[in-house]
Amino acid sequence: MLKVERLSAGYGALEVLRDVSFEVPSQRIVAMLGANGAGKTTLLRALTGLIRARCQTMTLDGRPIERLAVERRVRRGMALVPEGRDLFPSLTVRENLLMGAFTQRAGPQLGEDISRILDLFPRLKQRLDAPAASLSGGEGQMVAIGRALMSHPRILLLDEPSHGLAPIVVETVFDVIQQLNRAEGLTILLVEQNAHMALEVAHNAYVLQGGTIALAGTTAELAGNSAVRELYLGN
Repeated sequence: MLKVERLSAGYGALEVLRDVSFEVPSQRIVAMLGANGAGKTTLLRALTGLIRARCQTMTLDGRPIERLAVERRVRRGMALVPEGRDLFPSLTVRENLLMGAFTQRAGPQLGEDISRILDLFPRLKQRLDAPAASLSGGEGQMVAIGRALMSHPRILLLDEPSHGLAPIVVETVFDVIQQLNRAEGLTILLVEQNAHMALEVAHNAYVLQGGTIALAGTTAELAGNSAVRELYLGN
């Protein structure tokens, strides 16, 4: 679904990523692990076109996207759930969800899409007309994921979805991530510091260290790697 070869990116003169290459197979969950400052968020920004990147190739479902603007990458099927949610605080939950559907035509489909989000996150049913500023962190994360799903993505990019959430809410969010993949075949790139949860739900994983890919393999292989256990799993 997504293939990246020799991607480099940064901010001004600061190069954060250097020659990063990886793949996200169709209908799989791939985790990208790494400590703070490893370049994980920069990678997602580069993939979505929010910052400029240099790369040999970047293809989505076999079609090059490295020269496309952010909006056109969304229309091709890429959606990002950013770290910190980035909701519109003065808009209601319903309005925030509809903001994610800017690539879709108005019509009955939008109502059906919102109903689908509410089925995934029943907690939002009573919050549809509440302003986003009034939401808890967990509710905000549910809206952020729902907003991304409103664009009907082929690949969903998740940036630290467990950050700042209570353990019970983390379980809910990761249950939905697995449901989207297993029931709907949605391809997912998961950037996550909670290595235990990430390796539990993903099929394959990479370790980003110092702006480069340091390790790659199946989640079983990485979970059994002594360096990964020591640095990310605490054992």
